[in-house]
Amino acid sequence: MEIEQIEILEFLKRHPPFAQLEEPEQLRLARCIDVAYFKAGSDILRFNEPLNSLYLIRSGAVETFRRNGDLYNRLSEGGIFGEQGLLRGGKVRFPACALEDTLIYLIPAADFQQLFDGNEFFADYVEVGDSERRKSTKAARQTETDLHSAQISSLLQRQPVCLPASATVWQAAQIMTEHGVSCLLILHDDDTEQGKLAGIITDRDIRSRLVAPGLKSETCVSTIMTANPVTINAQQYLFEAMMLMLRHNVHHLPVVQQATPVGVLALSDIIRYESQNSLFVVSSIFRQQSVAELSALSKDVKACFVRMVNEDANSQMIGSAMAAIGRSFKQRLLELAEQQLGPPPVPYCFLALGSMARDEQLIVTDQDNALVLDNHFDPALHDAYFQQLAAFVCDGLAACGYSYCSGDIMATNPKWRQPLKVWRQYFSDWIAQPSAERLLHANIFFDLDGVWGQTQWADELNQLIISATRKQSQFLACMTRNALQRTPPLGFFKDFVMENDGRHNNSLNIKRRGTAPMTDLIRVHALAIGSGATNSFERLRDIIAAKVLPTGRGEDLRDAFEVIAMSRIRQQALALSAGETPDNNLVPERLSEFERKHLKEAFSVLSNAQKFAKFHFRA
Repeated sequence: MEIEQIEILEFLKRHPPFAQLEEPEQLRLARCIDVAYFKAGSDILRFNEPLNSLYLIRSGAVETFRRNGDLYNRLSEGGIFGEQGLLRGGKVRFPACALEDTLIYLIPAADFQQLFDGNEFFADYVEVGDSERRKSTKAARQTETDLHSAQISSLLQRQPVCLPASATVWQAAQIMTEHGVSCLLILHDDDTEQGKLAGIITDRDIRSRLVAPGLKSETCVSTIMTANPVTINAQQYLFEAMMLMLRHNVHHLPVVQQATPVGVLALSDIIRYESQNSLFVVSSIFRQQSVAELSALSKDVKACFVRMVNEDANSQMIGSAMAAIGRSFKQRLLELAEQQLGPPPVPYCFLALGSMARDEQLIVTDQDNALVLDNHFDPALHDAYFQQLAAFVCDGLAACGYSYCSGDIMATNPKWRQPLKVWRQYFSDWIAQPSAERLLHANIFFDLDGVWGQTQWADELNQLIISATRKQSQFLACMTRNALQRTPPLGFFKDFVMENDGRHNNSLNIKRRGTAPMTDLIRVHALAIGSGATNSFERLRDIIAAKVLPTGRGEDLRDAFEVIAMSRIRQQALALSAGETPDNNLVPERLSEFERKHLKEAFSVLSNAQKFAKFHFRA
């Protein structure tokens, strides 16, 4: 085989459904595959054009579209497209465009058909797997489902409060007061249309149509109701409901199913729904004028988190959105602090550390932060200001739900409120002469991001870390030993090893024994190859590209990280939905057999990755 065909063969062995084929079949495909290159923004497939190949993405990213122009799917390395057209007459059904510079492997239509007819797994993957692949990439396309895709039924919180058309307004007012509602649905009470919607009455109708004209409370509700109101079906979308409300200038919209009322959608429901959108939360943060007003938004942050989980966002999106919200709280608090204290005496940079810097923050988190000050900083002249600024921000974050760091890694600690030259010395010393304490600091401070002020100083420190650590094999070995101290909770027979600490007895601390050691391990590999990424998934992308792990191990590590992270995320969302205080502990008995199996496999991948790192870094 030629070198290029060997490379194609290795690629096929790493990506489903080709990885599951017998080797002779893989060899045959590697020999017949052609290669095509498409520049970012160029068309790959146009609707209804002849289709002669199955398209397999070697590198880059591709978007496919419905014929009306709506986005159908977004694909990256290992993704396939064109299969629907090949199965339906050999014409392009979903146009495709290169999102970035993209290399494509072209599998001839005849070879695709031979595989489809002769290999049951391949056929199932192409047919049944398509909907599941699109479901997984739906979350990759958007952070949260918006007004266009949220069904009205998902917002209905209660059954509608109804009265027959023969009831009096006095009875209506009593019922509205009793149930705490601002409107009632009025139902026909004659034999022919009994139970069907006749009209709607609101508290505004009572004021303007009964009290203002001076009618008696014994007046029949049918006299003041809005008859034959505009309605919407429960399966329609929230966007359609909003358009109806705007078009007809109504604030209450009866929801029906097969002509029977099932609820009422109020304008306040739409506002409440959108308040759970991360963009809405961020914009709200910058409108608040005090710490008290900011802290009132903590319930919206929790609702946003739960909404994203319920709408199948992946861990990277959720972590990124929560980090963006946390970053916004810091920025607004710093604005308020400067309004109160006046302009800073010397320039500064406020740092976010840890999970916020990695864009991996969740709803259960504490605050890790620090201050980098200008090199002209004089403690006697300037520190009183920055002490007050740090206290204002850290106290404000605590009020907003970000608890104080138990290890005192905060800007209120003078040790972490230093000039840039001191920070550079800190980092150089930690790398050149690692100790247990310094390694602990490196694990926290080597994930940093500038959120306010002279953010280029954060970039300088990141560059120092990248350039210095790659040359220091002793430091990397020490970091690896540190990363191996927390092992996944699997016993000899691959059973879960439970915590035994009283309140969380018989549970797994999925952060301490899962995401944390995974993050530490990924960081070491990233430092070793000189990756400038901070997010763990982006670091893994660089690690895979550098080929420092055995073939396929990087992809396994990425998938395992997602499984463990989502297990942690889902249990936190379930706790919030149940009105409980979320934490990082998971009870395996509450998982399905499917979930337990995949979690064990993910922990096994982590365990093997730790063994490899121990050997690779001579730890």
